[in-house]
Amino acid sequence: MESAAASSMSIDERQPVGGLSISRVFFDFVEKELLPAIGFKSEVFWSGLESIVTELTPINRSLLAVRDDLQQKIDEWHVARQGKPWQQAHYIAFLKDLGYLADTGESFQVETANVDAEIAEIAGPQLVVPVSNARFAINAANARWGSLYDALYGTDVISEDNEQQREGPYNPARGAAVIRYATAFLDRAIPLDGVSHADVNSYGLDRPEAGTAFVASLANGETTQLKDPRQFVGFSIHNERCAYLFRNNGLHIEIQVDPDHPVGRDATADVSDVILESAITTIQDCEDSVAAVDAEDKVGVYRNWLGLIRCELEATLEKAGKTITRRPNPDRVYTATDGSELALSSRSLLLVRNVGHLMTTNAVLDQAGDEIFEGMLDAVITTACAMTDRRREGYQPNSSTGSIYIVKPKMHGPEEVAFTDKLFARVEELFELEPSTIKVGVMDEERRTTVNLAECIRAVSKRIVFINTGFLDRTGDEIHTSMQAGPVLPKEAIKKEPWINAYEDWNVDVGIRCGLPGKAQIGKGMWPKPDEMLQMMETKQAHPEAGANCAWVPSPTAATLHAMHYHAVNVRQRQKTLAKRKLASLDDILTPPLGDLSRLSANEIQAELDNNAQATS
Repeated sequence: MESAAASSMSIDERQPVGGLSISRVFFDFVEKELLPAIGFKSEVFWSGLESIVTELTPINRSLLAVRDDLQQKIDEWHVARQGKPWQQAHYIAFLKDLGYLADTGESFQVETANVDAEIAEIAGPQLVVPVSNARFAINAANARWGSLYDALYGTDVISEDNEQQREGPYNPARGAAVIRYATAFLDRAIPLDGVSHADVNSYGLDRPEAGTAFVASLANGETTQLKDPRQFVGFSIHNERCAYLFRNNGLHIEIQVDPDHPVGRDATADVSDVILESAITTIQDCEDSVAAVDAEDKVGVYRNWLGLIRCELEATLEKAGKTITRRPNPDRVYTATDGSELALSSRSLLLVRNVGHLMTTNAVLDQAGDEIFEGMLDAVITTACAMTDRRREGYQPNSSTGSIYIVKPKMHGPEEVAFTDKLFARVEELFELEPSTIKVGVMDEERRTTVNLAECIRAVSKRIVFINTGFLDRTGDEIHTSMQAGPVLPKEAIKKEPWINAYEDWNVDVGIRCGLPGKAQIGKGMWPKPDEMLQMMETKQAHPEAGANCAWVPSPTAATLHAMHYHAVNVRQRQKTLAKRKLASLDDILTPPLGDLSRLSANEIQAELDNNAQATS
């Protein structure tokens, strides 16, 4: 039966194609913008989409019915035991008999190939941004590089004590504190041999026949080099302005020198800024952070994703009384130490997050007049947009390996992950792409995925490039699954329960054992306090130390600051150490966060509901 949203559209606003009924705005986008961009025949596209919808819709519906059936049986089991002592062994046995806990197969290693270095090799911050907002989407894509001076000056990482206030015009006292902080960072990340960067009078180059070397001159006329000269990888010189490029733990650092710059002329060695490679990857989101309901919304999302991939998306805004146009930044070009050109992308490697298996959209109606599953449409359209990824003058492609990266959320267990694998394979067939061109990120945010994580990874072992953890979504499903078992603890108390730490460790342990290091990202969740950057700097290094080679941050500024943690921690070495530890406890993960709430007042309970009802929905 046609949905209310779909039936509200008059017949002339929809275009019949085969057995499908297409929203006119969506049909026009596909016909006039998308298909010409990929050079694809209209009749082949629409018949292919209809074939995918017809074949996979019954499977999707069946999987959703399994969700409901399992939850009903779990609810009934808990209700039948209300008032009785909790028996963990009986509970786990019940979940195994129910099929909620899948049988564990033999150990294996993922076989994902053609993965870009930003995912396979480089550990660093990751942004998640609504692709529906062009300005935010461009800013996030451009957050691959960020000013450390700006990030420090504008946040609470630098104290406002001792007349170092942020507000008002440039404060030299605060600027000096920023320079001291940045210099101390350089001493840790790219140390000089025997001296501090604070002792340097000037930076320069030595150009013997063997290749250009980086040198630092001291006030007494002596010179020194880096403790590890291999960290210097390139330079760029324009008159008195110089940029020196370094690499540590796979991440780049650029020291900018400009004696005429208002900051540089007062800084040691005329250093006008320190630029850090920051947001290595960005998830352009079609799901949680986006309100894309009807066909017009979906077209806006898809159009922005297409523009990002083609490096053509623009956003115009007013700032300080001036009109500014934002667009993707062109490549950064240096001279390598051997004299060759070294071009580095100025943009994060982009992944796109599709919706899960549950949602439907009125952009397309099937033969029965029902809305098709939105996740199917997302897979087809975001893949088609990504097929326009190719090198343009001044812009490297998003993927140097020709891969397409789609993050898939809200999957419950191995069967639903296997369905995503089938869906992506059908999309590859439609567009005649090589098998496993479409890579997948599996979000570990549903309880049945967590407890069966290895089997979920096995289901997409040739295309997986990402797993992660996230407190809010995962806690929401934990509560939903066990809500008939008894009262659930307040959120802050849940954070102290054994299951949450076991869940975080389990994700890393299973990922490492399945061979993700060197082929995929193991991620950690968002820093939830965008204005508390000092606290983030004091605590978020725990994520790379936990073995995560990416972690979410709330802004480009936060990405620049968090990047320093990856200079402090060699994540690949950390993963090798963690591979030797005991696997986290599945028994702990399967212990619901229940508790005695009799001591909570009515006001405390209401405050907990007010603070968290929306966050965990």
